[in-house]
Amino acid sequence: MEMEQLNDYQEYLKKGLDYLLEFLPSLITAVLTLLIGLWIIRMINKAVHRFFERKDYDPTLETFLQSLIRSGLKLLLFVLVVMQLGVPGSSLVAMVGAAGLAVGLALQGSLANFAGGVLILVFKPFKVGDFISAQGVDGTVKEISIFTTKVNTFGNQVAIIPNGQLSNNNIVNFNAEKTRRDK
Repeated sequence: MEMEQLNDYQEYLKKGLDYLLEFLPSLITAVLTLLIGLWIIRMINKAVHRFFERKDYDPTLETFLQSLIRSGLKLLLFVLVVMQLGVPGSSLVAMVGAAGLAVGLALQGSLANFAGGVLILVFKPFKVGDFISAQGVDGTVKEISIFTTKVNTFGNQVAIIPNGQLSNNNIVNFNAEKTRRDK
């Protein structure tokens, strides 16, 4: 009985090692793809940053586009790495679609913040460096990213305001006009 059990363990161990040796090249390729992909994403982000430094574009647009490009490329890299591990493309598409639906429903607020960020960039109610009053916060806009806007307050605190709320509520931009008048 014990000899039979030992043979079963040896057989399972042999099957496991055979599977590992069969899977190892795919795993190594996936890890290399991940590392090289992350490096390429960093280089693309640096190139986008250099492009915006040479041109006279709004810094808000630079931050937003860099975040959007980085997120999109990382999602694409994730798909490539998973496919390299042997997951069939059709299964992956179905999985990503189902996950996208679930995430979309779970993150409705974040999607509203993303849409708010796009509206802020398109309609430009304020830009980085403007002094604004919004959502009960008064301060200078420090950064506009995909989902949030950072505002430095009088006490040198950083208020982080979701873009969805900013785009759907009143904003007072004290820098919108060159001079201010009472009437």
